[in-house]
Amino acid sequence: MPNHRAAALDYLNAQEHVALERLTQLCSIPSVSTDPDHAADMLKAADWIADQFKYIGLDHIQVFPTQRHPIVFGQYCADKIDAPTVLIYGHYDVQPAAPLELWHSDPFKPEIREDRLYARGASDMKGQVVAAIQAVQAVISTNHLPVNIKFIIEGEEEIGSPSMPRFLREQKQILSADVCLNPDAGMVSPTTPTITYSLRGLAYFELYVYGPDHDLHSGMFGGVVHNPAHALAELIAGMHDEQQRITLPGFYDSVRTLTPDEHHEFSRLPVSRESYLRQTGAPELWGESDFLPQERVGVRPTLDVNGMISGFTGAGSKTIIPSQAMAKISMRLVPDQQPAQVAQQLRQYLEERAPKTIRWELKDMQGGPACIADRNHPAAQALAKAMEQVWNVPPIYKREGGSIPVVGAMQDILGMDSVLTGFGLPDDNIHSPNEKLHLPTWYAGMKALVHFFYNLVEA
Repeated sequence: MPNHRAAALDYLNAQEHVALERLTQLCSIPSVSTDPDHAADMLKAADWIADQFKYIGLDHIQVFPTQRHPIVFGQYCADKIDAPTVLIYGHYDVQPAAPLELWHSDPFKPEIREDRLYARGASDMKGQVVAAIQAVQAVISTNHLPVNIKFIIEGEEEIGSPSMPRFLREQKQILSADVCLNPDAGMVSPTTPTITYSLRGLAYFELYVYGPDHDLHSGMFGGVVHNPAHALAELIAGMHDEQQRITLPGFYDSVRTLTPDEHHEFSRLPVSRESYLRQTGAPELWGESDFLPQERVGVRPTLDVNGMISGFTGAGSKTIIPSQAMAKISMRLVPDQQPAQVAQQLRQYLEERAPKTIRWELKDMQGGPACIADRNHPAAQALAKAMEQVWNVPPIYKREGGSIPVVGAMQDILGMDSVLTGFGLPDDNIHSPNEKLHLPTWYAGMKALVHFFYNLVEA
């Protein structure tokens, strides 16, 4: 009897150069979803994905238009009618490359240095999309795909996946599956396979503070008119207390208490104060002292200022009191917190703390709730076994600090659980200059996906 699993793994080994060429091609497309100037590049990336689906033998390939960027679908049916169905999720859009001057090479001209590929999107998440395509091609090419496969690759994840809820509702029938495989997470180290079972949610806002109806001469009006930039800074400073806890009324009321087992699991993660300092270049860590650094990232909610604008910021000096100031504020939410709930808490804080010397306006930008998955789900167990088969150690389970809106949407709309993994590393510089992908870990991840497909039917 032929060993199809071994044949698929041998195929992967022989096709590593093809995988690298695919990734280089995809990373060369500047598919920046937030920038209207890259609309044509978004279409080019979607078409590239569809062409790859056709090349590896998928059928029912469709490029669905949305109000912004297309969603690409393709599927392949196994020989057995009762085989499990896996929906593989990914996204082809990337973050802007700015600031360009901090890149050591062109972000959209992939470059290999030592054993890493440098390019925007290499890790987040074009590398993960190509890994999934490569793994599926390996099992198809060896004439035995043990599971039904469906792909859904979107182009709006980096802007909050605004088109996905409607798409999921409208296409429930074609998206039907037993589980979603989402490789948009990552590993804690090259030798530590990782399964993510929870993601934080997101609530994003723009806060505007208005003072005088026009910019004022600071010599004539300083000390008489409240500077909106000062007022905004004061409001932001008050959003945390001396213990670095968030001061919004009722903010922690819905936050789940960390269980002793979860605390033990987090203490096992191969990260430390020193590793965070090394990765970030920060002089010292900050945050709730009652929690380990990895717990602050995985299971505690946060509030951060992502940008501030006010007044004159050009070269030289201009002595004004600006008429307004603006800050972009995001909150990472944990299970049971809701974006609408924290929005109301932020409004209450502003109503209570904002001085009468200014006006303020809060714009609700985007958001989604946190999600948490069953670690004992058969697909999670199949993935855990697959990772141990490749790395020879059991995976670590962790909660991820980032947000992937589609995971919660799939739970709510499709009733579908997701298993989350990925083969990027903490030092990949995702969302930052010099993003990179560790190629040996990436190749190993493809093998884990092949094992996962076979483990699902052998469970």
